[in-house]
Amino acid sequence: MSVNVNRSVSDQFYRYKMPRLIAKVEGKGNGIKTVIVNMVDVAKALNRPPTYPTKFFGCELGAQTQFDAKNDRYIVNGSHEANKLQDMLDGFIRKFVLCSECDNPETDLHVNAKKQTIGSSCKACGNRGMLDTRHKLCTFILKNPPESDSSCVKEKKEKEKKNRKKDKENGSGSGEAGNHNDIDAPDVVDGEEDDDDWAEETTEEAQRRRMEEISDHAKNLTLSEDLEKTLEERVNIFYNFVKQKKESGAIDSADKEILAEAERLDVRAMGPLILSELLFDENIRDQIKKFKRHFLRFCHNDKKAQKYLLGGFECLVKLHQSQLLPRVPIILKALYDADLLEEDVILMWAEKVSKKYVSKELAKEIHAKAAPFVKWLKEAEEESEGSEAEEEEDDENVEVVYSSSARELKVETVKPEKAEEDDDLDIDAI
Repeated sequence: MSVNVNRSVSDQFYRYKMPRLIAKVEGKGNGIKTVIVNMVDVAKALNRPPTYPTKFFGCELGAQTQFDAKNDRYIVNGSHEANKLQDMLDGFIRKFVLCSECDNPETDLHVNAKKQTIGSSCKACGNRGMLDTRHKLCTFILKNPPESDSSCVKEKKEKEKKNRKKDKENGSGSGEAGNHNDIDAPDVVDGEEDDDDWAEETTEEAQRRRMEEISDHAKNLTLSEDLEKTLEERVNIFYNFVKQKKESGAIDSADKEILAEAERLDVRAMGPLILSELLFDENIRDQIKKFKRHFLRFCHNDKKAQKYLLGGFECLVKLHQSQLLPRVPIILKALYDADLLEEDVILMWAEKVSKKYVSKELAKEIHAKAAPFVKWLKEAEEESEGSEAEEEEDDENVEVVYSSSARELKVETVKPEKAEEDDDLDIDAI
């Protein structure tokens, strides 16, 4: 979706358009950051380097910025909404893009590093002026001047050389035709009108490339729109995504795609709940082995996801009550053995009966059936604690013996009963 470069102009036929800013928040805690997905396209519409508006956001928000030109990633530290950044971009456009005379965005910046000044020239009305360099971004612009002017000049010279070579090869290097290259074209025609800008490639490769670009933009727009939806809507999108993979027969190898889609929609923790509904039925024990990798991507070291898996398990028992209710402890053991559920998560779940996913009556029945497995887990835990205590006792039997003739301390294990027996044997031997 495109918007007017000068958003104060409401004319729908306004010729100067730019893509709406798309922002994606990544990371958590102190490492949270906002990636401006389509900054390159926005900057191209404004005829400015993408680093300028990104740095402007950093200056206005008091946040650090990062640039990765190779991968087209422009990042502002912290969590920032796309709408907020879009409003901030209007400030950048007013200060550094629009002509002060005619309010058109057809301007170029001219940096004089020696005099520490930044000039602006408008191609529409011809106005020339100086920018106010008090803004923090001006320091960055002075250190990183736009390279468009020098690159254009180089391109023009290269094209002129190529044209001259072609003319000589075609035998037009002498006479009137030869003198034609010595005549300079008017500035407007030579500098502004370039056939390459107006021509469009019609080859199959060019068409395929354009379609890929359009699909990439569409994906980015969809990404931004999806994140603005409610949690319920995002869960439904994820549900339909997994369902489509299952129906198309691609579910077995789609574990990474499913995780990526859940992270994209910010519903990762709820993933096991949806997966258990779509991938499990009354044959759940076999399906745990088959789809173990899919669930591990969500449940590994994630207790919240494991709680949602238990919720999905309860819903499954409700759907196949006659087949699965008697087998509750066996299924929980299978989930535990597959490392999809941790011991403390199961024990915590067993302590409290919840009616979040099923009725309280059914939840009580499930917990009652699970009791033998929970008891086994607790006993196993007590045994492990007991073995640790025995190891500590063994450590207590170790004494440090000091000998005046020795240079180092010696560690000996004291075994009183056996020592007495050895002494008796020695006496008899004598």
